[in-house]
Amino acid sequence: MQASTDNAFPTAVPSPVPSISGMEPSAVAPAAPVAHVTATGSSPELRAIRVLHLVNGEHFSGAERVQSHLGRCLPELNVTADFACVKPGRFADMLEERQSGIPGETWGQCHRVPMRNRLDWTAAKRLCRVIAEGEYELLHAHTPRTAMLASMASRWSGKPWVYHVHSPAGRDCERAWANRINAWIERRSLNNCSHLITVSNSLREDTIQQGFGADQVTVVHNGVPAIHPPRHSIPSVGSRWTIGMIALMRPRKGLEVVLDSLAELRRRGTEVTLRCIGPFETDDYRQQIDSQISDLGVGDLIDWVGFTEDVPSELARLDAMVLPSLYGEGLPMVVLEAMAAGTPIIATSVEGTPEAIRHGKEGLLANPRDPISLAEQIEALVTGQYDWQSMSDLAVTRHHQYFSDHTMANGVAGVYRRLLDTSDARDEA
Repeated sequence: MQASTDNAFPTAVPSPVPSISGMEPSAVAPAAPVAHVTATGSSPELRAIRVLHLVNGEHFSGAERVQSHLGRCLPELNVTADFACVKPGRFADMLEERQSGIPGETWGQCHRVPMRNRLDWTAAKRLCRVIAEGEYELLHAHTPRTAMLASMASRWSGKPWVYHVHSPAGRDCERAWANRINAWIERRSLNNCSHLITVSNSLREDTIQQGFGADQVTVVHNGVPAIHPPRHSIPSVGSRWTIGMIALMRPRKGLEVVLDSLAELRRRGTEVTLRCIGPFETDDYRQQIDSQISDLGVGDLIDWVGFTEDVPSELARLDAMVLPSLYGEGLPMVVLEAMAAGTPIIATSVEGTPEAIRHGKEGLLANPRDPISLAEQIEALVTGQYDWQSMSDLAVTRHHQYFSDHTMANGVAGVYRRLLDTSDARDEA
C-alpha cells in the first residue's frame, strides 16, 4: 500500500464525555473541507471533485445505506459522487429510480458494470472507460470485490483510490472459506491504495494490526439523517412491548439468539412481540429459522414485515430495537437510525456498536451469542429498570452530536481533499 507523505489525515482522539465504563469510545473529528478562494477574493468555495464509488449493488443493507447517504450529501460539499455497480441488484435499481435531479433526492448516477464472477478482472477495463468518460479523478471502493477492481483500474487509469472498511473481511460471514478468500483479495488489492477509511475505531485498530500505518487510516463514523418520526405511544411497565429487529436476515445478525431469548423470557413470565423487518438473504436460512421457531413454540410472538424502504417509520412503531449481532459489524447503520428516531437499542457488544451505544444511556449491551444475557437486557428495559424516555432523549442527542449524515459526508470529503491536495503537491514538486 502506498504510504502517505505527510500526517495530514485525522486520527482517532478520545472524546471528553465519559461512558458507563469511564471512557468514551474515541471519536474522530471529521476532516474540514479545504476551501479555495476565488480569483476575485470573494467568499471561499470548495474545489469541485468527481468521485466514482465502486460498490456491489446487489442488496440494500448497511453498507448501501452509507453509500446512498454519501451520494445524497456529498454534492452539498461540491463533490459529485456516482456509482459503478458490479453486482447490479436492488441498490442499482434504487439509484436509477432516484434520478430526479432534485437536490437532496438524487443519490448519484448509476453505472452497471456487472462481473461474471468474483475474479472477473475484465470488469476493470470497462471501469476504465467509465472513469474516462465521466472524468472521475478519484475512485472509492467499498468491498473486497470492488477493491480488486479499483486496484487494477487505478494502475491503468492513473487515478488514486480510497478503500472504505465497513466490516472485517476476515470475519464477515459464517463461511470460513469465503472469509479467507475475501480477506486475501482485500489484502492483495490494498497494495496501491492511497488511503483507508474505517467506520469505527475498532476497525481502525484492526487494520493497523494488519500492518497499515496509523497515518494511512482515517476513522469516519457512519452517519444517518436526523429523522425522528412522531410516535403514537410510549411504552409503559406492565404493557406488552414490541421489540423490533431490522436487518438483512442472515446468520451473523443473530436472529437465532433473539428467538432463544423470546423463549427464555416466556419461561420467566415476560412476553414481548418481536417485529422482524427485513428480507432473508437465502431461502435456506429462512427454512432454518422457521424450524427453530417451531421447535421453540414462539411463532405467536413474532410479526413478520419483510423489506422496507422507510426504516424511520418502522422504528417509530417499536418500543425498542434489538440487534443481536454475532460478529462482523463495523458500525451498524440501523443502530444510528434508531438513535435518530429516539428508539432505545438493545444490542450485542461487538465491533463498533459500543462506540455508538453506551450501556444504560442510549441503550443496553448484551454479550454476543448469549440468549440469557440478551433476555436479561430486554427484561431490564421492559420492567422499568431503566427510564425509557431518558434513554430515548439521550439517543437523539448523541446522534445529533456524532452520527449525522452530514458529519459523515464532511469527514469523507475531507479525506478526498487532503488526498488530492497531497497528490497535486507531489506533482508540482
